[in-house]
Amino acid sequence: MNPNDAAKPVERLFPFVLRARVLLVGRETLQRSKSRLQFVLITRDLSDNSKAGILADFAHYPIVQCYTTEELEQFFRVKGTKVIGFQKSGLAKSLYAELKEHRINKPAAEAKVEQD
Repeated sequence: MNPNDAAKPVERLFPFVLRARVLLVGRETLQRSKSRLQFVLITRDLSDNSKAGILADFAHYPIVQCYTTEELEQFFRVKGTKVIGFQKSGLAKSLYAELKEHRINKPAAEAKVEQD
């Protein structure tokens, strides 16, 4: 692995998301596709109430919060979208590995330990 690989931004993989068709757009689509869901990405400009709803509905999935609505529009050509998901795939695993530092919910195993 080259030292330059770590410096490359995750955005370099976004065009492949469109080509591989692993992008799930919108809350309703994510609800219907839970069995195929790798992780959820929400924008920083999402309201607190919506954020709480997403955290409750998708508690068993990693939820990453980064980017703005405008940035998602630029990267994925989706207008006004604040919630997107990625279908299970090697590409989605690679994306999540690079976005892991922005995760806002805890893994289910850690949450259970804290409750005990």
